[in-house]
Amino acid sequence: MNEPVLSPNTGWIILGAFSVLWIFLGWYWGRRAKSFDDHVLAGRNVGVALGTATAMATWVTSNTTMAAPQLAYQLGIWGMVGYSLGCVGLMMFAPMAERIKHLIPNGYTSGDFVRTRYGKRAWQVFLLISFFYGLGWLVSMGMAGGILLEALTGIPYLVGMLTITIVCVGYTLLGGLSAVVGTDFIQSILIMIGLVVVGIATFSTVPAAEVHARLAEDRPELLNLLMPASLMFLFNNLLFGVGEIFHSNVWWSRAFAFRRGTGFRAFFVAGLAWLPVPIAAGAVALAAPVLGVNVPALDMVGPLVVGKLLGTAGAIVILIIVFSSLASSLDSLLAATSDLLVEDVYRHIFRPNAGGRELRWAARGIILVIGGISIALCWGRLTTLAEMIQFTGAFVSSTIFPIATGLYWKTTNRHAAALGMLLGSGAGLWAYFEIGFYTAALAGASVSMICVLAGTLLFPQPFSWDELKELRRPEEET
Repeated sequence: MNEPVLSPNTGWIILGAFSVLWIFLGWYWGRRAKSFDDHVLAGRNVGVALGTATAMATWVTSNTTMAAPQLAYQLGIWGMVGYSLGCVGLMMFAPMAERIKHLIPNGYTSGDFVRTRYGKRAWQVFLLISFFYGLGWLVSMGMAGGILLEALTGIPYLVGMLTITIVCVGYTLLGGLSAVVGTDFIQSILIMIGLVVVGIATFSTVPAAEVHARLAEDRPELLNLLMPASLMFLFNNLLFGVGEIFHSNVWWSRAFAFRRGTGFRAFFVAGLAWLPVPIAAGAVALAAPVLGVNVPALDMVGPLVVGKLLGTAGAIVILIIVFSSLASSLDSLLAATSDLLVEDVYRHIFRPNAGGRELRWAARGIILVIGGISIALCWGRLTTLAEMIQFTGAFVSSTIFPIATGLYWKTTNRHAAALGMLLGSGAGLWAYFEIGFYTAALAGASVSMICVLAGTLLFPQPFSWDELKELRRPEEET
C-alpha cells in the first residue's frame, strides 16, 4: 500500500483554510442578493471575465483532474485525449447561449425551455433525466473529495467526503449564483497555476522518453492508437460532453445570467482554456509504471503519482487543485439543480403564484435536501469515478438532438423529442451494462437522433418563438 504523503493534520489545515475562505466569500457576495434574480442568476449581469472563469472552472471538475488520469491509465493516449474533447461541448454551446438569451429573455432554467417548447410529456422525461444526471454528478464529486483526502492525507473517505460536501453546500446556500461565480474565478486561477506547476515538475523529473520506453515494455496497449475500446471511448466522450452541456441547467443558468453579447465569448474561450487540462492531468498517470506506484484503486492514480513524484509540495499542490475543481463544480451543480427544482417543480406545479422571497427560501431549502441526498449516495463507494461519470452519459446524450433542434427548428415534433429522450436513455443504459461504460453515450445519442429526425421529417409541428418570450418572472415582495 502507498503511505499518504501528507499527514492528516496538514490536510485539515489546508482544507480548513480554504473552507473558511469559500464560506466567507459566499456570505460576502450573498449580501448583495436582494431579489430572486439576484440569488439564482446573479442579477443577469455577469460579464466576460467572470463568465469565462466560471464556465471554465465549472467544467474543470474533480472528475477531470482525477478521472482523466484513471482513463489514461486504463485506455492510454486516447483516454486522456478523448476526455479533452469535452471542450467541444462548451464551444458548441457558445452560439446557443446567445440564442437562449434572445429567445427566452425571462427564463430561468433549461426546463422552462423544454416545457414551453415541447409540452408536459417531454418536460417530465427531461426532468427525470436532469435529476438522475445531477445526482450522478454530485455523487461522483463527493466521491472524488473523499478519495482525494484519503489518498493524500490518510483522512478517512467518509470524513473527507462529508466535510467537502458540507462546505460547498454552506457557501452556495449563503450566496447563490453570485457566490458560485465569484469563487469560480479564484478557483480557476488556482487550477491553472497548479496544473502548470505539476506538469512541468513531473516531466522534468521523469523524462517523456523514459515513460514511453517503460510503457512500450510493460503496457504496450496504452500506446496503441487503434485499441478498439479507446477509439470507442473517444467518440463516446465527445457525445457525452455535448449532451452534458446542452441539457444541463448548470450551463443554461449561466446563459441567462450573462449579459447580452457575453455568452458566445465566455463559452468559446472557456472551451479553449479547458482543452489542455485533461491531457495535462492524464499524462501524469502514464508515469506510474516508471515510478513503481501501487494503485489500489484506479481513480486514485493521479494523486498517488504526484505525491510519489513530488513529495509533500506536490501533494499540497494536487490537493489544492482538486479541492478547487471539486468546489467549483459542486457549488454550480447544487445551485443549478436547486433552481431547476424551484422553478419547474415548486413554482410551476405547487406554488404558481409564489413571490421572489418565498422562492429564495425554497431554493435554500432544496440545496440542503440535495446535499443530504448526495451524502447518502456517496456513503457506499460502489464504483470508480470514471464508471460513475459515464453512467450518466446514457441519459444526457439522449437530449442533444431534442435541445439543438428545438432551439433552431420551428417544426421539431414534440412527441418525437419526448420519445427520443426516453428511448435514447434506455438504449444508453443497455449499452452501458451489456457492452461497456464507454458506449453508453454513443448508443443514447444515436437512438435519440433517429427518433427526433424521423419524427420531425414525417410529422413536422410548427411552433412560434414568441411563446418562449411570454415566460414571466416572479413578483418581488417589498
